[in-house]
Amino acid sequence: MLTSKAKYALRAMIDLAAQAGAGPRNPVFIADIATRQDIPRRFLENILLELRKHGLVVSHRGKAGGYALARTPDLITFADIIRAIDGPLALTPCTSRTAYQRCEDCRDEAMCAIRKTMLKVRDANAIILEGTTLAQAANVSAGEIELAQDRRSGTV
Repeated sequence: MLTSKAKYALRAMIDLAAQAGAGPRNPVFIADIATRQDIPRRFLENILLELRKHGLVVSHRGKAGGYALARTPDLITFADIIRAIDGPLALTPCTSRTAYQRCEDCRDEAMCAIRKTMLKVRDANAIILEGTTLAQAANVSAGEIELAQDRRSGTV
């Protein structure tokens, strides 16, 4: 089950993607995100710090400071965010790609019907979550992202 923390993280990241859509990725104030997304500010601060540790957002200090996406919205997936906040996508440790552990009570992993089913669940979840980007979620087109990148690099 998706935790509230991961759900808030997804909402905050979609908000940042929407703000970054057609222009330079200027930092966004935590208070603005919290208000727009109805997320408790203190909770959002902790979430953004965790996302920063995982390289998904960058922070800027000072009067015009705040948070911005570390990469363009088309390069950050739901899976990236959920893994940063909740850990592996798999429901069991023996089916995780990133944090595999053999189940202590499993007699024969190769014959385990639970594991076989959970592998299918993990694969189906991963296909959807790794295939869904912030750009898609924020309805930011690839053209808008390219235009924003060109503006930042000074080619437009």
